[in-house]
Amino acid sequence: MGNTDTGKAKLVARIRRLMGQAAAVERSVDADGDTLEILMLLSAMGGAIDGMTAEVLERHVRQKLADPDMEPDPGRADGAAVLIKAIRTYMK
Repeated sequence: MGNTDTGKAKLVARIRRLMGQAAAVERSVDADGDTLEILMLLSAMGGAIDGMTAEVLERHVRQKLADPDMEPDPGRADGAAVLIKAIRTYMK
């Protein structure tokens, strides 16, 4: 996945936050935590994973379909926008 240094750093930061969330789930399970609390932690983690998945897909679409350095195609940017919107809708 071609990433700028800034994009890569942001993605790594999101991964680290996910790891922190996973550690919180593990601690709660190890401590025989409240089931509702564990479910809420898992739900938050799932939302974070979905958000990161959408971001990675969006970057891929922008780089592979909407790259201005590619051969000109007037419909490519519109097609990329439609695909990104569909992905984001599906990920909700």
